[in-house]
Amino acid sequence: METKQFGNTDMKITRTGFGAWAIGGGNWEYAWGPQDDGEAIAAIRRAIDNGMNWIDTAAVYGLGHSEELVGKALKGMSKKPYVFTKCGLVWDDKRNVTKNLKAASIRTECEASLRRLNMDAIDLYQVHWPEDADLEEAWEMMETLRLEGKVRYIGVSNYNIEQMSKSIKIAPVSTLQPPYSLINRDYENEILPFCNENGIGVIVYSPMGSGLLTGSMTRERIAAMPSDDWRKNSGHFREPALTRNLALVEKLRSIGKKYGHSAGEVAIAWTLRNPAVTAAIVGGRSAAQVDGISHACDLKLTEEDLAEIES
Repeated sequence: METKQFGNTDMKITRTGFGAWAIGGGNWEYAWGPQDDGEAIAAIRRAIDNGMNWIDTAAVYGLGHSEELVGKALKGMSKKPYVFTKCGLVWDDKRNVTKNLKAASIRTECEASLRRLNMDAIDLYQVHWPEDADLEEAWEMMETLRLEGKVRYIGVSNYNIEQMSKSIKIAPVSTLQPPYSLINRDYENEILPFCNENGIGVIVYSPMGSGLLTGSMTRERIAAMPSDDWRKNSGHFREPALTRNLALVEKLRSIGKKYGHSAGEVAIAWTLRNPAVTAAIVGGRSAAQVDGISHACDLKLTEEDLAEIES
């Protein structure tokens, strides 16, 4: 797979990497419904077999379960991929999730993630969601963890320019992880150019609109989603946006057909055409799903394709 320099790190990462959000399983606030652990581990290993050289997860995904599965999947591998995870969202005994960017909490989270992942050092540690009141305290602790060798690089997720600028005054921000897709372009006009100008690597999440742009999503499938799938309450999956989004999928499908690629791969390729984007996080809940999106980075959309999508 093609690789690209990841911001100011020493890592060259493949243009797509495995996203471990959905495999965390059900019964938490942002779950994707039930997940078979065996299929999840098989999906991770298939992604690596297909050439992806990094995995993105978070402590909160499945309330620790996603990290545990990543650790199990990588156990015994002679050549392991880079592992990225996140902090700042914690949970209580009743599985309620809250933000906490206090220094002591971040240290505790980091040590717990290292245990679950069975790693000596996390390749990229990211603040999951900003909290302005504790922004500086959080970033000071992130830099402390880096200097201690518990993490190799530090980055942020879902930050705006002001929040990144405040953090940069304390220590360099190596990376940003924003949501970015054809149905979520909020970061496109200002934040992505800022990252490009400041050498901040960007890995985008939900490039397929959380499954909506894969080509396999239907009204019937949405209606049948389990009650603990957060997407049931997303405006993108409900009217009036749903009809427009499904029409967009048909356009992506027709473009992909010319090249032997799926609608989802076209959606991923569209995000990768942005010069600020280093790579895209692509989730898969089974080995078969991973196979269906692994080659998105091989697809180079033409100016005609892009104009057709834009229209």
